[in-house]
This record gives sequence, C-alpha cells and structure tokens, in this order.
Amino acid sequence: MQTTGVQERRARGKTMIWTDQLSVTFGSRTLFDHVNIKFTPGNAYGLIGANGAGKSTFLKCLSGELDASSGSVNMPPGLRLSTLGQDHFKYNDIKVLDTVVQGHERLWNIGQEKDAIYAKPDFNDEDGIRAAELETEFADLDGWEAEAQASQLLEALNIRTADHQKLVGELTDNQKVRVLLAQALFGDPDVLLLDEPTNHLDVDSILWLEDFLLNFKNTVIVVSHDRHFLDKVCTHIADVDFQKVSLFTGNYTFWYETSQMALHQRSSANKKKEDKMKELKAFITRFSANASKSKQATSRKALLDKITLDDIKPSSRKYPYIVFKPERELGRDVLFVENITKSVNGQVVIKDLHFTMQKGERVALMGPSHILSAFMNMLSGIDTPDKGEIRWGHSANHGYMPKDHESFFDTDKDLVNWLRQYSHNQDESFVRGFLGRMLFTGDEVKKSASVLSGGEKMRCMFSRIMLRDPNFIILDNPTDHLDLESITALNKALDEFSGSMVFASDDTELVASLSTRILELNGDSWHDLQIPFEEYLKDEARLQRAGRLAA
Repeated sequence: MQTTGVQERRARGKTMIWTDQLSVTFGSRTLFDHVNIKFTPGNAYGLIGANGAGKSTFLKCLSGELDASSGSVNMPPGLRLSTLGQDHFKYNDIKVLDTVVQGHERLWNIGQEKDAIYAKPDFNDEDGIRAAELETEFADLDGWEAEAQASQLLEALNIRTADHQKLVGELTDNQKVRVLLAQALFGDPDVLLLDEPTNHLDVDSILWLEDFLLNFKNTVIVVSHDRHFLDKVCTHIADVDFQKVSLFTGNYTFWYETSQMALHQRSSANKKKEDKMKELKAFITRFSANASKSKQATSRKALLDKITLDDIKPSSRKYPYIVFKPERELGRDVLFVENITKSVNGQVVIKDLHFTMQKGERVALMGPSHILSAFMNMLSGIDTPDKGEIRWGHSANHGYMPKDHESFFDTDKDLVNWLRQYSHNQDESFVRGFLGRMLFTGDEVKKSASVLSGGEKMRCMFSRIMLRDPNFIILDNPTDHLDLESITALNKALDEFSGSMVFASDDTELVASLSTRILELNGDSWHDLQIPFEEYLKDEARLQRAGRLAA
C-alpha cells in the first residue's frame, strides 16, 4: 500500500506488527500453533529457539514471504516493513548505491517515475502536474538525501566509497551481505526484520550495528546466534518453544539465567515458593544494576520490576554436556614461538612472529581468517613454518579443533565407531554414553558420520577433543554451525577449563569472556597486546590499522 511520508509519520506512533491465531504446519509437523503475539514500537525482540524450531519460518510469515497454514499477520496501514535479503545474487546487475536505496521501494519508484517523466521528449501540462506531485512526496520522504544516507550506511559497514558505483556482482560475497544489510536499514523502516545480520561482519561493523539498533526508535525483530549482540540490543526475547512463541522481558542472558533458574527450582519440590521468589528478585536486582549502562535501562528496569516467578518458564531445550578435564596440569612454560615465517601460495601470511605463553594464558587471535588458520595448523603440528620454530613445554597435551574438519567425516563409520577410534576405552556403552552427553541418543548413534549436519559434526569434534583430556586447547572458529544452546554450553566449558588456549572466533561474547591476551596477525605485521578485549576494541592504533580512523 502506497502512502505519503506524512501518513507514515502519523502512523509511526502506533507502529507494531502482530499475529492472530498464527499456525504453520508442514505435513504432520506443527512448528507453531495459534500464536498470538504483539511487537510494539521502541523495542528490539530477539527471536530464539532450537535449530528447526521455526525461527526463520516465523520471520518469513511476518514479512509475507510465507503464507501461514492458518491465522494472520497484521500491521496498521501505511507502515513500512523492511527485511534483510538472503539472495546474494538478486542485485548483481544493479549498482551498489542504487541497491541500497531500493530498500525503500516507494522512494525508489517515485524517483524512477519522475526521472522517466522529465526524460519525455513531449513533456506536457499533465506531466508537469504529476511531476510536481512526485517531487512533493519525494521531498517528504527525504529523497534528496537518499544517496548521501545510503552512502553513509555503506561506509559504516566497511564498503568503501570507491565501490558504491560498482555493480553488486563485482563485490565479494562478504561485501554483498553488507550491501543487503544497508538496504534493510535504509530509510528508517517502521518494522525491521533481521535474520542473522552479524554473519560475515567484522567486529567493528557489528559494534556499529549494535549502536544503530540501540538508537532505532521503531520495531526490530532479529534472529542471531551472537549472544553479545542479542544482549546489547534486545529489550525482549521471543522464544519459539512448545509450538508457541512466548515473550520475555530482558535480553538473552537474562532469559537464559532465569530459564535455568526456573528449571532448577521446578525440580526442587521441597523448596518453598517464598525462597524461590527471593532468589529471583535478587537476580533481577543484580541484572537491573548491570543494565544501568544501557540506553534502554530505564524502561527495561521498569519491566523487570514487574516480573514474577510465574512469568519465567523452563525451556524444553537440551544443552550438550561439554567438559574439558586435563589429564595433567600444565607446567609454568607452555609454548615458545620463535621467529616463525610462513607463506601460503607465494604470499607471506606470518613474518618473524615470536612470543611465549605461560600457564593460565588464553590468547585470542585477531586478523584475516586464512592467516589465523595457517597459524593454528602450525601450532597443532598439521603444518610447519618455513623458518623459525614452535616448541611446546614438556607437560603440554593439546587438542585441536580446525576450521576445516570435513576430512574427519569422509567415512561410512557410524557414530559409535567414529568416536571409538579416538577413545582409549573401546567399550560400546562408554562411547554411547559419551555420545549421549552430546545429544546423540537411541538410533541416532548408528547413523553414518558422513551425513551429519554442520552442528552435529561440531559436537562430534568436541567429543574428540574431550577424549584427549588436553591441558591446552586450540580452537578455530568453534561456534560455526552451532545453535545458541551449544554455544552457551561451550562458553561455560571453556570458562571453567583450567588449562591454556589459543582460539579465534567471530563470537564476541566468547572472546570477551575468555581472552586474557590478544594476538593480532596481519601478514607481514603482528601485534601482541596484553589488554582486555573490550579495551582492544577501542584501541585507536587498532582502529587505524583497520582503516576505521585516519592515521
């Protein structure tokens, strides 16, 4: 429905999107049933749920991309809904800047129509009247600022000005994702639907997006596996569980902690309700204090103050049991990297790198992923430096999770026999028990390792590491393909791990909560920084190296 900018602004005060008895069924499987939920302005909703629960399906219903089996999705007339496109090839033949402006369909169509009128060789009075109408609406929609605003969005997402007039097809896949994100954000939409918006973004772009959404005055509904992102931007959590979509006040961490608390309290039949309420209120008070730095703190705290125990329900989700128990303690000196240099395909990826690690240190690697993977392959012994040496302390026993682990699953072995090859204990009941801890139960343990999903393979790789009882862990993007439950379980396990580690991850929360030291690798340069991750993010020298500040 076409509206003027004035109509849009008048409608904006009541901006919302809601469902009425919404149900989606595929064959005999029901994803959600008779869902009634309302999303209101000024709030950001994190849509969560186990893999396959229907998060993306629910977003598609809200956007109109998918018809529900029954029920309806409703918006007041005159409001504009924007979604993050998933087709990376749709705009290949369109200029980057034009692709972003097309995010506001009405504005783009007005511009095209008036340009076509002005280009007519037989321009008449009727054309002049129509052009004047279009010019008024174009100005009301800030059309004259559209290209400048689109350019600002692209720059913020690290798409350089020199690329704005290129065709989208000339960009890399990562750049295309950023262009589609800029398109979704463009033009101040009334309802913004984002499915995994942080995928393929560097940390600075993620931080910028967090700030953008914190200052966004309308309605945001987002699916993301990035817990830091959900914690930073969300005022509410919409949980897809029990074939329903339930709303909870607070961010992801608050939902997770209270859900676990409710699960524990429900299982403690002898615990008095008054004690339960006291514990919950104490937690809410602590959370409210921690949220005081948020720009949304005032409204969030008011909502939290109204929460009762009955508002919190335990989740049906299951979390893998990940525990890393070192067979022996590390000695004081753990790792010696002595002036190593490495080239890949004729390009220097590491040059004269030297540092040492001691017991208890947790080094987070920063830099291009192919460089970090090359370094970790050398640490693990899969590859060797062109020059220099890597030496381990005599007590070190390392376990490695490579980013590319497909070769481990190029086999017809079932899961029992796949895991058995990495276990000292060959008893089938032991191996089955281990698989059960990683959520493989019943007949699932008999399926071929080669047909596992990405998340299932990751859980198997963690099992492989756990069976080594390492006191030093090397992890290359360990949250890839994992759901929020597995990421949360992994973070907890690594936080409790008593050994040392070197790791690289796009998960900001994982890096912030685990790292004691930052090692930045940039090919012919490197920087060993003994600072916390939050401080590293604000470091001006790093921002200059990343091209985010003028030198």
